[in-house]
Amino acid sequence: MTTLTRTVDGLELPVPGTYAIDVMHSSVAFQVKHLGFSKVRGRFTDFEGTITVAEEPLHSFVEVTIQADSVDTAQAQRDAHLRSTDFFGVEDHPTFTFSSTGVEFAGESLQIHGDLTIHGDLTIHGKTCPVILDADFDGACPDPMGDATRPRIGFSATTTIDRYEFGITFNQPLETGGLLLSKLIRVELDVQAVRQ
Repeated sequence: MTTLTRTVDGLELPVPGTYAIDVMHSSVAFQVKHLGFSKVRGRFTDFEGTITVAEEPLHSFVEVTIQADSVDTAQAQRDAHLRSTDFFGVEDHPTFTFSSTGVEFAGESLQIHGDLTIHGDLTIHGKTCPVILDADFDGACPDPMGDATRPRIGFSATTTIDRYEFGITFNQPLETGGLLLSKLIRVELDVQAVRQ
């Protein structure tokens, strides 16, 4: 039987290799506070990327590209507004990109919520800012269709970004005080990837 995982410093991780994200079984989701108390949730449906697991795990890296116009909040008028220059400006900035710059075991970082801390550069609206992902390796399994050369792995990760840092500052004051939308956006990733 093919070995799919290994243990490094007591942490289960995938074996080395390059894994392509399986969009059909992955999710890039976000949520933003609306009116100061409720939450609006959305996702992106068109994205691609690779996870390169290195022999030395801390040398691993991730690259992802998201098509900004694939935003889906289950409300067409709101999605059209998000694509406009008030928010993503998809005509001038059609993609978001993430490229990792470093990986740490969580115990080595101030970020201790996941197994791994992934540092990276996120580009939105043409502006690049550093972000930190709290990530967990969720497991591995053989390809369910029987292709032994293409095992699958799963990761989940979360982060919070400040949209103002990316120049997305649209807002509206409320009569009761405060603003229509929060500047902080929670991002939640669930990724299944296939070894290439």
